[in-house]
Amino acid sequence: MTRTAFSRKHPGEAPTAGVRIVHIGLGAFHRAHQAWYTSRVDEGSEWGIAAFTGRSPAAAEDLQPQGGLFTLIERDDDGDRAEVVGSIVEARNGADLTRFIELLSATQTAIITITVTEAGYRMRDGLPDETDHELCADREWLVGNLAGADQPDPALGGPVTTMGRLVFGLDARRRANAGPIAIVPCDNMPANGYLVQRAIGVLAAEVSRELTDWIAANVSFVSTSVDRITPHTMPTDLLIASELTGWRDNATVVTEPFSDWVLSGEFPAGRPAWERSGALFVDDLEPFENRKLWLLNGAHSLLAYAGMLRGHETVAQAMTDQVCRAWVGTFWDEAVRHLPAHGLDLDGYRSALVRRFTNTRIEHRLSQISGEGVLKLRVRIVPTLLAERADGLDAGASIRAIGSWVALVLSGARLVDSAGEAVALAKSADEPVAALLELLDPRLVADAGVREAVSAVVRAERVEMRAI
Repeated sequence: MTRTAFSRKHPGEAPTAGVRIVHIGLGAFHRAHQAWYTSRVDEGSEWGIAAFTGRSPAAAEDLQPQGGLFTLIERDDDGDRAEVVGSIVEARNGADLTRFIELLSATQTAIITITVTEAGYRMRDGLPDETDHELCADREWLVGNLAGADQPDPALGGPVTTMGRLVFGLDARRRANAGPIAIVPCDNMPANGYLVQRAIGVLAAEVSRELTDWIAANVSFVSTSVDRITPHTMPTDLLIASELTGWRDNATVVTEPFSDWVLSGEFPAGRPAWERSGALFVDDLEPFENRKLWLLNGAHSLLAYAGMLRGHETVAQAMTDQVCRAWVGTFWDEAVRHLPAHGLDLDGYRSALVRRFTNTRIEHRLSQISGEGVLKLRVRIVPTLLAERADGLDAGASIRAIGSWVALVLSGARLVDSAGEAVALAKSADEPVAALLELLDPRLVADAGVREAVSAVVRAERVEMRAI
């Protein structure tokens, strides 16, 4: 059967919403999460999303000819279910600063959401990374171009990093007197709203006092915890989407049925009623954030590194390995000791994770999870390990996760990491285990018991290591 490509002109298609949300980091997770949540509650077509890519324009190139429409396939062991999501009304190359500045200068734009992964914020110790060459170049551009009376022409160029572009956009909004706005980072960083607020503040302070004061008075930073497993789309998924919907779709996204979104903060210019699609608004995000970072993301990192060492390729494969599954259970026991006993339904959350991890039709590849180990381990594993050690416990499963990462690094496995240069230097140090632990947290190196336990994991794994 010949399939027709998506178009906003299809009969019966809802009217295109005006842009009120600008998104940075157009990828599969944004489409499966924030765009999906918005589409489910925007019956009046009031909250259109203009989504800008990060480094690669590929996602925009797929979505633009389709008017932003895409198929979302929810997949589990019972089968596939598809729906067409229409909340993205513009898909743009992130380098299109002219349109970005135009939208940030518009009064009707109320929200900026972000999904650029932890590394995309280019932070070090919670502040803008002064060793990042692109961020430093953006800072010089901002200082040299925004301090004057006239707004620079975005068509002539501008910042290339997310933080740099945000400062440029906020300055344009200030000059346009376009009113308040909320910034909503949706990446796995503790207190992500606060971190972005601090980074923006540091960069803005170097530009002008006027910009700093305007941001303080007009910009809300919302912290979030997000969750929905979204594996890479395979060519066969495009065929399945076509069979399920009747449309040809080059931007299909595959995800699990489960989703979670917890938010804390103010929306001074309004927001969609996301709670009607299951989002939760809370005053204290930290317990929910830690539950997700430690139990879901921490277990994912443990499975990624330990599972790869045991020859597995996906989360579901690793969870069928009773050794890996036992390690996960022990790690969860360690983590929940340091979470509030009430209000989080920890038993139910763990049971749901087991069902999600054993979903054999979601091919969540360990190689995908294994990237950015330095950043991820710092927030996913290290807090539990340190808390266990402070209580006089051995933290064996937490050490297993870190030791497996160290073993993979020393084995020469190809692990994508923005801290790759630092990892390479540590790997070549006289005491590589200690040097790698130092990258994660100096307190790990200071604990002789942790150093020896990690070294024991490395010795054992390097004896039995399979080809990676």
